[in-house]
Amino acid sequence: MTGLIIAIVAVLAILVVLQVMKVSSISSDLQDGKDNEVSSKDNDTQGTLMLLFGIGFMVAFVWMLIAWGDLLLPRSASEHGVDYDNLMSISMWMIIVVFVLVNPVLFYFAFKYRGLKGTKATYYEHNNKLELIWTTVPAVVLAVLIIYGLTTWSNITNPDNTDNEPMIVELYAQQFNWTARYSGEDNTLGYANVALIEGANFLGVDMNDERSKDDFIVKELYLPKGKPVKFRFRSQDIIHSAYMPHFRAQMNCVPGMITEFQFTPIVTTTEMRSDKHVMKQVKDVNDIRLIKGKDVWEFDYILLCNKICGSAHYNMQMPIKVVEQAEYDKWVASQKQLAQN
Repeated sequence: MTGLIIAIVAVLAILVVLQVMKVSSISSDLQDGKDNEVSSKDNDTQGTLMLLFGIGFMVAFVWMLIAWGDLLLPRSASEHGVDYDNLMSISMWMIIVVFVLVNPVLFYFAFKYRGLKGTKATYYEHNNKLELIWTTVPAVVLAVLIIYGLTTWSNITNPDNTDNEPMIVELYAQQFNWTARYSGEDNTLGYANVALIEGANFLGVDMNDERSKDDFIVKELYLPKGKPVKFRFRSQDIIHSAYMPHFRAQMNCVPGMITEFQFTPIVTTTEMRSDKHVMKQVKDVNDIRLIKGKDVWEFDYILLCNKICGSAHYNMQMPIKVVEQAEYDKWVASQKQLAQN
């Protein structure tokens, strides 16, 4: 595939050079006062080439949709992600519809209205009806999308916690790993500051704060299905970006400040593993891994760093498991609180 792309780029580069040379030649002739009228044959050739290019362009577009469409993320595993996906789907389908309607017409008109001897172009100074249509329709569509987008964004960033208080989890970023601190039974995190980092206390938790006593630290996220989770993000060194693609969530982790994001998981890890889209992706990945002699991969939700934060950026990951409430409670009971260390 890389070789094909290089070959296409090389051919296009040659064509560009040839066209520049031709334009330069025509410009030189015009400066010398020579008549350099483009012939009907040239126009016919250029129009035909434009039509063929347009056909190839649209065929390539359809092929890419079919060939690479299954590389998209599976259904959202978070409550707000459903609204986010709906917004993205509506926007993308509108773009695709406009793209498919406009581009074939563009290339066809370049062929149909190519310059031919004896033909004369019709001049339209303006058309009020057309101008009204192509101004009003996009304006209305964009207004609807913007209002829908702002409403969705407001619901995502300002969730209603009246009936279901979120559990509090801190995600601590440092080159090149993640650490999670759960708030324990009181659902309140104890005070922490990088200035307090010393020895085994690598998160800088203030153990004199009573709220810290029941906190516990893990290297793998467990989340209960249907329970809102408010994440608080901190960074020890540089700006990282906590990215949980399957939950449609991302937030920067900035040294010296705390950022927050909340979502509600709605699909357990087991349920997502049985999703047809995920099963196909897992099979495709494992077919490649088996050829390379690597272990079989099993799907898991994942936390990534979406900032290029250094040489081991690619390996800054943390697995996430979404489980039913009973299994989550059992897992919490097995954790060791900071006061017990």
